[in-house]
Amino acid sequence: MQCKDLSKLPILLVDDEAQLLHSASLVLRSAGFAEVLTLDDSRAVLPILASRPIGVIVLDLTMPHLSGKALLEQIAAEYPEIPLIMMTATNDLQIAVQCMRSGASDYLLKPVEQNCLVASVRRAVEARVLRAEFLLLKDRLLTNSPHEPSGFADIVTQSPAMFAIFRYIEAIAASPQPVLITGETGAGKELIARALHRVSGRSGELVAVNVAGLDDTLFSDTLFGHAKGSFTGAERARDGLLASTGDGTLFLDEIGDLSIASQVKLLRLLQDGSFYPIGADRPRQSRARIIVATHCDVRRQVDLGVFRKDLYFRLRTHHIQLPPLRERREDLPQLTLHFVEKAADSLGKPAPSVPPALFQWLHNYSFPGNIRELEGMAFDAVARSQGAVLSLQSFKDAIADEVLTQGDGDIANGMTASPSNFPERLPTLKEAEESLISEALQRAQGNQGVAAGLLGISRQALNKRLRRDAESY
Repeated sequence: MQCKDLSKLPILLVDDEAQLLHSASLVLRSAGFAEVLTLDDSRAVLPILASRPIGVIVLDLTMPHLSGKALLEQIAAEYPEIPLIMMTATNDLQIAVQCMRSGASDYLLKPVEQNCLVASVRRAVEARVLRAEFLLLKDRLLTNSPHEPSGFADIVTQSPAMFAIFRYIEAIAASPQPVLITGETGAGKELIARALHRVSGRSGELVAVNVAGLDDTLFSDTLFGHAKGSFTGAERARDGLLASTGDGTLFLDEIGDLSIASQVKLLRLLQDGSFYPIGADRPRQSRARIIVATHCDVRRQVDLGVFRKDLYFRLRTHHIQLPPLRERREDLPQLTLHFVEKAADSLGKPAPSVPPALFQWLHNYSFPGNIRELEGMAFDAVARSQGAVLSLQSFKDAIADEVLTQGDGDIANGMTASPSNFPERLPTLKEAEESLISEALQRAQGNQGVAAGLLGISRQALNKRLRRDAESY
């Protein structure tokens, strides 16, 4: 059974007090648990478990015919995956310890407060889902590629780091828990969010909202909606994006810019799935999966006191750290060709061929704007292209402009050096050549063909220089 289905399994209440069963059932249903079953005869529990799956069992300790303690031991032995919560009017520490040792996940004293009951059942459901996710993650990480590659068709990559992320996404896709995606601007966080939503198989749509610059009122109105007359101009009630998302996924981008007041409301939503439209006095329940993304260092924001610690740990139940483009340079040729074809198609012109020398130029550039920057370069180059072969000049201009904007005198990470960066004693040509060859071999991890490409020479020319240097010692 998938993890998302586990969270929807019915809750089974077992007690010989009919009034308690009725009130507890109402409390759990109002808290968002769609299906709650009740039994006043403990002898009927095992036949129920044999006939249908159950999510969590809340079990009275003292009952006629078959005691809760005896039933606990049988269920723990035959159905160890089902969390059991014991209830009793006896405040006896020794009995509580015995129940926990026998397999109970929690122990509640009667009369049980409504909030305590809801919190205990919610924790049990989450623990079961997380255990299932752990086992699924363990299975998925043993493979080297995603089980469903079609879910990631929009992401162009051959990077092992990205394939590892794909496998992790497949493992957590069915989870109802939030996901935090972090990475530099332009690294493709929204693409990852869309892939996660697609693989999850949720029936609703993915709704994306950039929360940067939204004050608390606008954030609340956008997500939660408002009641009629809640403020000047609210002539009728309006549902927010959260209500329209339904069983889909809500993607909140730039979550690091969210105000403290809005963070409190988001935390409530994540904790119990409830939210209040502006001006409403009754909460509404949400079934949406929450995915958030940011380019900020959220851990540092927590230390600085501008991001709530409890929200941070709630959000990072599942965490995806997206690598920047400079850490997946093996994707540069494939991405470049993809964007050139995409640009040519959008401009209604034949796609020009890409000279191999371009990949060398791009390989030596750090791409502070990541994939988004590469896409912009490709579109500009195709728009300016007049022949069958793509010109390198627009790429060189863009790289030079970016370096100059940063105040760095080295174009393309050292491809053209400023005289001010040289040491006081200039190296000889032979020393400079030896240093360049050594650096190229180091970057190429000893592969002479790759090193020759980095230096812009043939492999035969590199071999000749290496033999000459070896003979001179």
